[in-house]
Amino acid sequence: MKWKDYVWPVVGLAAVVFSGWMLYNELRGISASDVIDGFAAIPPHRWLLAAFGALVAYAALAGYDHIALTHIGKPLPWWYVTLCSFTTYALSHNIGGSVVSGAVIRYRAYGSRGLNGQEVGVLVAFCWFTFVLATIFLAGIVFIIDPELTERFVDFESMPITLSATTGALLLAFVALYVAGSLLGFRPLRIGGFRLEYPRPAIVLRQLTVGPIELIGAASIIYFALPEAGNPGFVTVLGVFIVAFSVASATHAPGGIGVFELVALAGLPDMDKVAVLAALLVFRLYYLIVPLILGIIVVVLFERSQFAGRRAAEPRAAPPE
Repeated sequence: MKWKDYVWPVVGLAAVVFSGWMLYNELRGISASDVIDGFAAIPPHRWLLAAFGALVAYAALAGYDHIALTHIGKPLPWWYVTLCSFTTYALSHNIGGSVVSGAVIRYRAYGSRGLNGQEVGVLVAFCWFTFVLATIFLAGIVFIIDPELTERFVDFESMPITLSATTGALLLAFVALYVAGSLLGFRPLRIGGFRLEYPRPAIVLRQLTVGPIELIGAASIIYFALPEAGNPGFVTVLGVFIVAFSVASATHAPGGIGVFELVALAGLPDMDKVAVLAALLVFRLYYLIVPLILGIIVVVLFERSQFAGRRAAEPRAAPPE
């Protein structure tokens, strides 16, 4: 292995350690009983709404793979793609380094259905870009609607409020350029070793629909778990979630543990810390832990079926005469 292979694991570990230390200082006055009380304060109907948000998020995540397979012209049964996508994200979100870990899982699943390594590579890159595109698109909208969002993370009193709105406009301009590239048939965009083939307009429309739905569904888990007192509203919670999730993903920390909580707490300074922490734990339960358990079950069943298929295909010895 080259030294570059160790860079992101080391960065992820360092991010976890640093964030854990920061969280300890941030939450050292909070006891386990306080967190339990925070869970108890969430009304039953909001637990159900948060669970529904998780279902919406994972249903949209399945759409990532469906869109990518349509783009590369390799349609597969919808139930198989949905299970594969669910398992991929359930495991990669917890493992960290979602692009690499997701590629390994997808290659194992889609390789058994006839896709070669190059096709799986294109699929992984397309799914990753769909997520990035959705993040840029929603972030642009949020910065325009709520330009004060950046002040929750950066204490720049002299920073003009128009700067956030301008940033939002630039993000949306990038999305518009991507749409124009598809509509007008631009040549592939090259950024270093990255090559972007503009997909058909119908594919782009699906990207800009499914991706935002996934992020909105995931953010709604936290929103519904937060109390109404001091709640800044869904748009702000969505913006805080996008920032926290993006930072956690960039560190490649397993499950974004510590990093996600630290950034989210910083983005919701006016709310009770116990209530915010309880909401973040509800998010981990619905978006990470429960899908992880179900994903492991799916992997075990898949590998069992593959093993049984190989055993059935093995030639049997002729009976003695």
